[in-house]
Amino acid sequence: MTHPRSSDPRRPLTLRDVSEACGVSEMTVSRVLRNRDDVSPATREKVLIAARELGYVPNKIAGALASQQVNLVAVIVPSLSNMVFPEVLGGISAALEDSGLQPVFGVTNYSPEREENVLYEMLSWRPSGVILAGLEHTAAARAMLENAGIPIVEIMDIDGPAIDSVVGISHRAAGRQMADAIVAAGYRRIGFLGTKMADDHRARKRLDGLTEGLAAHGLQVADTEFYSGGSALKKGREMTQAILERSPDLDFLYYSNDMIGAGGLLYCLEKGYDIPGQLGLAGFNGTDFLEGLPMLLATIDACRREIGEKAAHIIAGKGVDGVIGGLRIELTPRLEPGDTIRKR
Repeated sequence: MTHPRSSDPRRPLTLRDVSEACGVSEMTVSRVLRNRDDVSPATREKVLIAARELGYVPNKIAGALASQQVNLVAVIVPSLSNMVFPEVLGGISAALEDSGLQPVFGVTNYSPEREENVLYEMLSWRPSGVILAGLEHTAAARAMLENAGIPIVEIMDIDGPAIDSVVGISHRAAGRQMADAIVAAGYRRIGFLGTKMADDHRARKRLDGLTEGLAAHGLQVADTEFYSGGSALKKGREMTQAILERSPDLDFLYYSNDMIGAGGLLYCLEKGYDIPGQLGLAGFNGTDFLEGLPMLLATIDACRREIGEKAAHIIAGKGVDGVIGGLRIELTPRLEPGDTIRKR
């Protein structure tokens, strides 16, 4: 049987889609998804597997609203513990202010499984759109997004295929840009300090870009230091001490974010390093708090607020020519050399 969905990929999945996929009645599918106990374990498992593979999410407000959709925008980010994502959320909130749409936020703590659960709960309320950080998702999360039937905007990163619309920067390009600046300033022994790469895909792409950029100049990353958990000044100090004790001949330290970079800068100033002569430093994100440090840390402005604003405009139909779906907006990160890279 040819299902009508094949000619209308933007239509939300229904009980009928799950019913046809697993070969049981829509009533039985409904019972399983409402956790009724009058269904055999084998049938329950068959229905749940089919629903998960399809990306079907039950509608918790079915029948409550004629539109089957509410004026909420699901916004899912990995963290609120650093200074990056609050600025993105500020851009989203400002852009939605006069649209009649209200953002609702969820946090994943960089866990793909947590993102899947948050997404499931949010989609069950049938929001008008979804904005979420990153391009990497579990198979189940991707299926839910692809079959939600609403605008989806992935943000922060454009290095990879998008589900629908995408707004962000190339983190690989940002890494290459930093490599060029480091080499042009005369540094040759470079250390990288950042998060453990398993789930922080954007930091990994920046390291890849840095590595590619240095290779183009016949150089390589001389040493690395990784951490897990939230970013903090203390962590930056500890990591900097560890990498410099291990590799005292390093002449440049590139940090995956401004917070640990600021901690590293404070450590180096306390220890009497000549910055930027003996040792250069740089972070990433372009956060405002850097202006309060004894020296202005070099960084790359990741266009955070602008990303949030443009993503929200797409959801609200204020994008290019009023188009809602399928947009790709790449912003250009800006290098801010500050006081911690030698002037050429």
